[in-house]
Amino acid sequence: MKIEKTKDVQSESPIYKHSPKSFVAALVLGVVIGLAVIVPGVSGSTVAIMFGMYAAMLYAIGNILNDFKRCFCYLLPIGIGAIVGFGGGFLVIQRMFGEYMFIIICLFAGLMCGAVPALTAEVKGEKRSPARLCLSGVGFLIPLGVGALSIALSQGSVSIGAESFTSFPWYLFLIYIPLGMVVSGTQVIPGLSATAILMACGQFKPILNSLHLDYILENPAVLGLYLCIGGGFIVGLVLISRGFSALIARYRAPTFFLVVGLSFGSIASMFLNPDIWEIYLGWGRGEGILPDVIIGAILFVLGLVGSLALTRYELKKKQS
Repeated sequence: MKIEKTKDVQSESPIYKHSPKSFVAALVLGVVIGLAVIVPGVSGSTVAIMFGMYAAMLYAIGNILNDFKRCFCYLLPIGIGAIVGFGGGFLVIQRMFGEYMFIIICLFAGLMCGAVPALTAEVKGEKRSPARLCLSGVGFLIPLGVGALSIALSQGSVSIGAESFTSFPWYLFLIYIPLGMVVSGTQVIPGLSATAILMACGQFKPILNSLHLDYILENPAVLGLYLCIGGGFIVGLVLISRGFSALIARYRAPTFFLVVGLSFGSIASMFLNPDIWEIYLGWGRGEGILPDVIIGAILFVLGLVGSLALTRYELKKKQS
């Protein structure tokens, strides 16, 4: 009886053994998830939905302790890609922040808009009741609210965050554990951006500016902060993934109506964060609005067309 129960659990799980093609797709997904931690407004879980790996990724993270080998093998290419995307993002995108921020956001927004059919496919054929449509509406407003809050806090008379860490009081280490758990939720709940959350807490720039070898050598205490936020992130990732996976299993249709709203709100909120706001203020002073808009529009269209073609191909392949 025990063996039969194990087989039933495995047969019902959404994870599968990677083929060479799905391994590469999972690797690319991981790279984008790694970049999503850095690029303002990008939601890693929204990207996972667009890749058709959201449910499987949730299950694998939430059940890694119960079914370690299968879950670990499924998550391995995603994890490798996330490390590459996160590291490469700091080496490349970090230097492009500021002057090229709007252009980068336009490219990512185009890529995500092109994958919209993958989002709407999750609720295709489901009843569109007023309650479910309200869930989508609420989901759409949540990322915009987080983005607006981060702008309001950053524009306040009292700064909520310095450019870098100037001291390391003991309570800061305690705060970084739950902060890591909150950030992990952005990788599970579509529409929430890790960058927007960190900006709202005033911790994005200090963390970003501390990720340099010279700074770490001069301030080794910052490694303790990395451990605290990393530990909180791992614990939160497992717990929140398990909870959200159970929610989808029990209330799939209502949950995905909420998820679709969160995902659309995530795309809109890419243009609503403190760094982008500074660019808008610069445009108001006549600082290079035309080149940004023209290049951004071109990259948006290129990202949209390429992503849309890939999404339609994947959907047709899945249907066949």
